[in-house]
Amino acid sequence: MSDLAWVPQSCTLPTKERPLRVAEWDALFSERLTSLSRPQPLRLRLDLAGGPGVEERVRDLVERESGCCSFFTFTTTLGEDLIALDISVDTAHEAVLDALAARTAACRESR
Repeated sequence: MSDLAWVPQSCTLPTKERPLRVAEWDALFSERLTSLSRPQPLRLRLDLAGGPGVEERVRDLVERESGCCSFFTFTTTLGEDLIALDISVDTAHEAVLDALAARTAACRESR
């Protein structure tokens, strides 16, 4: 999924940096995603396998993503060998969450 047309205009990350950021998320999902669910239309839950440096990696990505896409709300919950990452959006950005969910599922399937 190299097409970045789903990235909303409200994203302030410079266009040339977007493929790099998407690649970082794709790598995280491909390496660590154990499950994903959509408990509510405006919320996506991702369970990531823990391990050395994973929590810091997730927190770093979340912080940087929040800086350019303020419409996302990220919540991380640490468990034993698991990091739950909840991603929420407002109604205006539901399509972005849909695209993120599809991309995440594709990363998981490509393993």
